[in-house]
Amino acid sequence: MKIIWLGHAGFRIEMAGEVLLVDPWLTGNPMFPEARRDEATAGVTHVLVTHGHSDHSNDAVEIAKAAGVPVVGIYDLMSWWGEQYGIETVGFNKGGTVALGDVAVTLLAASHSSSVASENGPVYTGTESGFMIAGEGHTIYFSGDTDVMADMEVFADLHAPDIGILSAGGYFTMGMKRAAYAAKRFFNFKTVIPSHYRTFPLLAQSAEELATALPDVEVIEPEVLEAIVIA
Repeated sequence: MKIIWLGHAGFRIEMAGEVLLVDPWLTGNPMFPEARRDEATAGVTHVLVTHGHSDHSNDAVEIAKAAGVPVVGIYDLMSWWGEQYGIETVGFNKGGTVALGDVAVTLLAASHSSSVASENGPVYTGTESGFMIAGEGHTIYFSGDTDVMADMEVFADLHAPDIGILSAGGYFTMGMKRAAYAAKRFFNFKTVIPSHYRTFPLLAQSAEELATALPDVEVIEPEVLEAIVIA
C-alpha cells in the first residue's frame, strides 16, 4: 500500500488494486507542482471528497470526468454534482459503507462546515465528513477537516484504525496539540500522517509538536508526491 501526499489535505492512496484520490486540490494549490498533475492522477479509480470547500473539492469533477471514474462522498453533494455535471457518483451517508473493489469505505461524522461559493453567496453542500478506508489488512482513519470529537471513541471501537491521516494545521481545523490529544485519547495508531498544514503561513509549518506528543507512534511528515509505503 502507498500513501502519497498531494499537498494541503489531498492524498493519493494505492490500496488493494484501487487508486483513490482523496480531496485532491491540485489547481492553485501552492504546494502542488502543476507539471506533475498527470503523475498524481494516473490510474485513478475513484475520487473521494470529504466536503464542499474549494480546497478539497475544486478538482474532483474535472479529474472524474477526464478519467471516467466516480466521485464518492456525502449524498447531498454527490446528487447535486451528478445532476449538474453528469458525472458518475457514489452518494451515501454517515455510518454507511461502500465497497470500492476490495476497499471498504465508511463515511463518518466530522466537526467543520461544508459549502461552495456562488454568485448569491455560499451554497451548502451536505455536511462535512471523514472516512475509514480499509484494505490490505490496514484501516486508515482519514479525519477530513475536523476538531476533536467524542465520536472518535466510537470510530476507534468499531474500526480499530492503525493509520491516522489527521487534519492538524490549526486555524480551520484542530492543530497539532489537539490532533495529538485525539490520537492518544481515542486511538491506537501505529502511524500518523498530518494533513491540512504547511500550505499557508497561518497554518502549522511543522509536525514536531505532534511527533513529540506521540513518542510511541510513527509520525511521518509527508513530502509532496513522495510515497509512504505501508507493508
